[in-house]
Amino acid sequence: MKNRALFLDRDGVINRDDGYVFEKEHFFFIDGIFELTRAARDLGYLIIVVTNQAGIGRGYYSVNDFLRLSDWMKGVFEKENAFIDHVYFCPTHPEHGIGKYKTESEFRKPNPGMLLSARRDFDIDLERSLLVGDKESDIEAGIKAGVGKKLLLIGGEEAGRTETSADATIRGPREAISFL
Repeated sequence: MKNRALFLDRDGVINRDDGYVFEKEHFFFIDGIFELTRAARDLGYLIIVVTNQAGIGRGYYSVNDFLRLSDWMKGVFEKENAFIDHVYFCPTHPEHGIGKYKTESEFRKPNPGMLLSARRDFDIDLERSLLVGDKESDIEAGIKAGVGKKLLLIGGEEAGRTETSADATIRGPREAISFL
């Protein structure tokens, strides 16, 4: 039997989206994220982060800065008994990227590349999986990849949104538990 995954966007879902976060001193976890990941783990889901990181492409921080922060973040999740299996990221931006990072990419959401890579790498049944994002581009990537359930966490940029392609809207990570 193929695996199920809980796909999480990073900025706005795992941590507060304060714009191009790359240092742990500016990384603030969203209330309920550890409960959601523990509940998903308990039900046999893999935990996969899929995140656009245009700050790399714009030259605000390096791939090494991002990887260092991701390792720290994964360590905090581990201490919370809420393990992350993998972090996929896309550093490009088609308009604002610099040099090799100024390109359209199949991996940059709303394109489904990161989700399809996870499917291949972890033998994931996307139809039985769940995606939580805070932007409509997250939801669009989930639709294109064939993810079974797509939840839009409303707040921040999407606050007040009334139309969405998501299966449901939630106000915080804990609300996603009932969709697992």
